Amino acid sequence: MLALMRTCQALGIGLACAASLAAAQERENPPPKPATKTISLTGCVVRGEMGPNEYTISDPAEGAYRLTGVKLRDYVGKRVLIAGGVQTKRLLIKGGLLPNANVAAQAGSMDPVRAAMANAGGAAGPGNVQLPEFRVKGIRPVPGGCPN
Repeated sequence: MLALMRTCQALGIGLACAASLAAAQERENPPPKPATKTISLTGCVVRGEMGPNEYTISDPAEGAYRLTGVKLRDYVGKRVLIAGGVQTKRLLIKGGLLPNANVAAQAGSMDPVRAAMANAGGAAGPGNVQLPEFRVKGIRPVPGGCPN
């Protein structure tokens, strides 16, 4: 009986060591990140509204993007073919009282219509639209014109 208990203890210690060794190897060699999908867009480069070095492009098939990555000043108003990828942002978790602390503190004493309007938020004003970021890796002019 004592021999059986010692065998079980030795087996348990061996399994624990093997698990910790596997975890240590996984930390040292994390799995590779998935490769960014390369996308090609064709459209006209337009100067952005938010700053002097901000540029956008609108592709009929892929949509509109904010461009980053290379100097685009020479391509403003020209039709181009660009290659690159969409930059993804990390998950952002926001906490707090919703829709805001004032409305949450009033609880049931607030008019339901006002509470619903506060909860719905407002419409974005002009220039507040956040386009997805497209990191340009390559750019070249293509034939065709751009609308003024």
